[in-house]
Amino acid sequence: MTEASETPETVLQPADPAEDSWRGSVPAASATDLENLLGTGVGSAQEQLERNGGFLPFALVVENDGEVRLVAVTPADAAAGSDGDFDADGMISDLTELLRQHRSEFRAAAIVCDITLLEEDSDAIHVAAEHQDGSVFAAVLPYSPNPGTNELEFGDLSADTNEPAVWVD
Repeated sequence: MTEASETPETVLQPADPAEDSWRGSVPAASATDLENLLGTGVGSAQEQLERNGGFLPFALVVENDGEVRLVAVTPADAAAGSDGDFDADGMISDLTELLRQHRSEFRAAAIVCDITLLEEDSDAIHVAAEHQDGSVFAAVLPYSPNPGTNELEFGDLSADTNEPAVWVD
């Protein structure tokens, strides 16, 4: 597993009462791990968007000792010299496979990627997190550039659906 860097842990506060009910439906330790991954994933993606104008898909894991780590893969297309074009779906597949292969080394994982919300005509940060105990949670944070300030404006964080991808056989 490639360790790119350490990421500070942050806790994502529930945006609405439905998320509070989610927290009550999973073990407290699992909910804390998933919320840490969601908060760290959103924060890291926001920072990369504001600094670079975009970000490549990446993963975060909560190691068995509780440490949160960033996991990254190299885009296959970029290695072939394609002038910055990359296959995001391929990278997500590579991340998922890497996480599956090393899942005994951590207790929770999340994949963070940039998506397009067609109905809202907006881009969004998507974080899909899962725990080794089967708990899953995902969230979406829409964003768009403000033409007047040239800065990004972020919408409201909302829950999304998610299926396990790492702890499946």
